[in-house]
Amino acid sequence: MEKLNILVVEDGKSQREMLRDFLKDEGYPVTVAENGKDALLKLQEDCFDLVLTDYKMPGMDGMALLRAGKELNPEVDVVVMTAFGTVETAVNAMKAGASDYISKPIDLDELQLLIERIAGRRTIVRENKLLKKELRGKEVTPDRIIFKSAPMAEVVNLAGRVAKSRATVLIQGESGTGKELIARLIHDLSPRSHNPMTIVNCAALSEHLLESELFGHEKGAFTGASGLRRGRFEEADGGTLFLDEIGELDNSVQVKLLRFLQEKEYQRVGGNRTFHSDVRVISATNRDLEKEIKKGRFREDLFYRLNVVSINIPPLRDRREDLPPLMTYFLQQFSSENGRNIKGFSSKARDLLMKYDYPGNVRELENILERAVVIARGDHVETSDLPFSERAADETEKRLWKRGTLKESMALLEREMVQQAMMETENHQTRAARILGISERMLRYKLKKYRLK
Repeated sequence: MEKLNILVVEDGKSQREMLRDFLKDEGYPVTVAENGKDALLKLQEDCFDLVLTDYKMPGMDGMALLRAGKELNPEVDVVVMTAFGTVETAVNAMKAGASDYISKPIDLDELQLLIERIAGRRTIVRENKLLKKELRGKEVTPDRIIFKSAPMAEVVNLAGRVAKSRATVLIQGESGTGKELIARLIHDLSPRSHNPMTIVNCAALSEHLLESELFGHEKGAFTGASGLRRGRFEEADGGTLFLDEIGELDNSVQVKLLRFLQEKEYQRVGGNRTFHSDVRVISATNRDLEKEIKKGRFREDLFYRLNVVSINIPPLRDRREDLPPLMTYFLQQFSSENGRNIKGFSSKARDLLMKYDYPGNVRELENILERAVVIARGDHVETSDLPFSERAADETEKRLWKRGTLKESMALLEREMVQQAMMETENHQTRAARILGISERMLRYKLKKYRLK
């Protein structure tokens, strides 16, 4: 992980020197400033990755320095140190663009973890920018994967890192989360991108048809096999084969697929001749394959062959930060396709879209917005244009309160509050605990209790 160039701004000499010495001992390049004015001069003269600034200082305080520093370099990360660790202070700092805040007296272990987290995030952002440039160089549009959340940034980043290898990849996630898009991203960034990516939906074909589809068949292999047929493994030689819904494979097909992954060879249905093919396999499933293994429905040895690298795509309800850019993208797309001039959403429609849980994930959101654009009477999408507006003014409240006992309702409300706090803080447990007014230990208990990741 890269060592950030850090500027420490602290008017207290002992605190300033303590932070400087600690960070230098940890290997970070460190510059110090004793006030906001001095810090601003240093920001103009040098390029810093992180500014660690006191909140309350004479003259230019931490908030003023934060705003001025962001004007000079919008990409600099700023962490505000404050002895006044109130929620209001934190909210004001975050609204002004702070990456985080930390309360005095400073816990050095917490500071180290915070800096490592910022460094990790900066690495992911930088690598994702490089991925986009590389995709544009290949005349591929990367903007089809729309996201803002940290979990999806990590998914895209992992896809980019694994792309140039030969490793098999297993993409897991609920239906509609965009598994095929991630598979295509891996292919487009791979050395195989000059060859097509072949897609097979394993759930759409019966056992015998799927075996023939994948491996081909000889003439007379079965009733109706009037001629020789080349399979997808043969056609995809040199390219990528994407096996969607891999959890639907019957045992006999699993055996043949395992042999191919081990030996890179196969036989056509009804034939004895052995063929070799250079195919990279990417698979996807919405099932929990480890549970399927325990039930005897999926081979454990095949699972490990497919799961050299695992990419898990979170459901849309767990990454609501992605909703605004997705909503804007689909609104513009369907407005253009249907010759409409839809400018945006009414405040009530936007609120309803932000609160809905989307059991069908991005695919459901896409369908909802296409319908809304087509039937909208004015130049804004209204609640009446949404398919669920009549049955629920607020899906969240309906889910919370449509239960029998007070205990059940309170538990659901508590779960919702914990989930919201984690979402707002990008899974930062310290900040989430502060917002909720509970200890980190209690927060970890709640996360485990409600099975929140």
